[in-house]
Amino acid sequence: MAEVTGIDHIYITVSDLARSELFYDQVLMLALGFRKSKFTLGGDPHIQYFNRLFGYVLRPARAATPHDAYAPGLHHFCLRVHTAAEVHEVAQALQGVGIDATATRLYPEYAPDYMATFFEDPDGLRLEVTNYRQERRDRHANW
Repeated sequence: MAEVTGIDHIYITVSDLARSELFYDQVLMLALGFRKSKFTLGGDPHIQYFNRLFGYVLRPARAATPHDAYAPGLHHFCLRVHTAAEVHEVAQALQGVGIDATATRLYPEYAPDYMATFFEDPDGLRLEVTNYRQERRDRHANW
């Protein structure tokens, strides 16, 4: 049986590609160290942010409906960094460029060592950055 080893890429549709590019430049490049490339596919411009593990691609939306986290589809997207201190660094970097990221705090209702910050992209897609928690480390090491 094949085993999934990670997320290769995710495509996000956006209402305003230029506005979203400015936002994601701050989030993915400045705060999280991603790289960026641009390409056209099916006549539509795309912006790809990537690190050595996966890609996060923006493409223009074809409908002008606002994102609803509680409608069928994507509720939120969570990015993981190595440590709780890095979650705090990301939140501070985002706040420093005017992105309304929540203060980093512990969420013991999720896990005893669950640190996170939350924010939204220009279309209202909920984003999160959390730490590599012990439960996840143990699962990885002892699968």
